[in-house]
Amino acid sequence: TLAKQETLRVASKYPSITKNYFKNRHQTIELTYLKGSVELAPLIEVSDVIVDITETGATLKENGLVILDRIHPISSRLIANEASYFLKTSAILEIKDSLEKVIT
Repeated sequence: TLAKQETLRVASKYPSITKNYFKNRHQTIELTYLKGSVELAPLIEVSDVIVDITETGATLKENGLVILDRIHPISSRLIANEASYFLKTSAILEIKDSLEKVIT
């Protein structure tokens, strides 16, 4: 592991979360903002570590990476404004039901 006084190269799609996380750890970082497959950054030596969202960690494992820390728990929400819900209730409920089937 790197000592906290050493600069850690970090790749992420989420620069604000990443900066805050390492600031709270008093770790100096060199942040590379990436779009797309962030998990490839360590493989091509763009970064030492990544900050990304993962559900199962399967893609990380496929690329030889391991989860070192969990920064934030995440969840998904389906949101509709009141007027749309009133006018398009059946379509919205159909989407909700489809999502529930995929999740369970």
